[in-house]
Amino acid sequence: MGAPEIATAVLDVRNLSVAFATHTGPVAAVHDVSFTVAPGETLALVGESGSGKSVTSLAVMRLTPPAPRTRLDGQALFRSRDGTVRDLLAVPERAMRALRGNEIAMIFQEPMTSLNPVQRVGDQIAEAVMTHRPVGRREALDRAEHLLARVGISDARRRLAAFPHHLSGGMRQRVMIAMALACDPALLIADEPTTALDVTVQAQILELLQDLQRETGMAIVFITHNLGVVAEIADRVMVMYAGRIVEQGEVGPVMRAPLMPYTQGLLRAVPTLTVSDGFVPLTSIPGTVPSPTALPPGCAFEPRCPYALPGLCDATTPPLDDAFDGQQVRCLRWDAVAALEARP
Repeated sequence: MGAPEIATAVLDVRNLSVAFATHTGPVAAVHDVSFTVAPGETLALVGESGSGKSVTSLAVMRLTPPAPRTRLDGQALFRSRDGTVRDLLAVPERAMRALRGNEIAMIFQEPMTSLNPVQRVGDQIAEAVMTHRPVGRREALDRAEHLLARVGISDARRRLAAFPHHLSGGMRQRVMIAMALACDPALLIADEPTTALDVTVQAQILELLQDLQRETGMAIVFITHNLGVVAEIADRVMVMYAGRIVEQGEVGPVMRAPLMPYTQGLLRAVPTLTVSDGFVPLTSIPGTVPSPTALPPGCAFEPRCPYALPGLCDATTPPLDDAFDGQQVRCLRWDAVAALEARP
């Protein structure tokens, strides 16, 4: 059998499902998720905590607990620099280690728990270089200095000797970005990299990622719950809820006219600072994301949805339907909801 075709995409995830073994039996955290990311493109994964965003990214990176504690189904097809297409869920662990940190890199949520607290940051970046490149320690440290300067850290040579606790939160996040970019990856997965940062540093980090993407052409999967960030940096957006994609499409159409009631609720919870809008009260989505061990029947969002119809929405799990402007939406009433939202 020949290598699978994934057109021009760097990553093509097909029907990914993730289940964890528990003392009461397997619990599904991600259900039948499919998406692609092209070179130079940014795909944003959006949703509340517990929606399956981080589990999806960890599964792609093969950083979930090994079998039998975790079951991964589906495919995650990745195109290497040499054009070879491999299924990340099926390659041996040794081959995955050669890709991880080299052609695929990840920025984790909290750098203070991701960086080694007793190792100098220069050594940590150099280690990533020496693991995947045939270079010595001095050359790797020179590369680390260049990377620190590239991500906007001043006096980079001196900072090589710093420990993580010597640095501010924004600088630690820049070190994490430098480490992720050490080997010029084709795919960068950024898991809420700006959540713990103030808005000024957040804007600097986002600008940095965009500049580096323009320089290298890497694809970015950006995981966030901040729709303002999505509007600023993403080309496409994928909204997740209870482990499933509930809406996806180009950022413009999804942000202007969301079709899934859950996406509409997320957008209504974003503050507006436009004076012409007057005082617009913030609304919240009632309830919480259901536990994967106790999903409601039918549509998982039905208990929280203002448009739900008894006997319909609680009876059938809706498919992901094609809708307007290339959007896809998982809602049995999306056309009726769109008509109601369009009324003055």
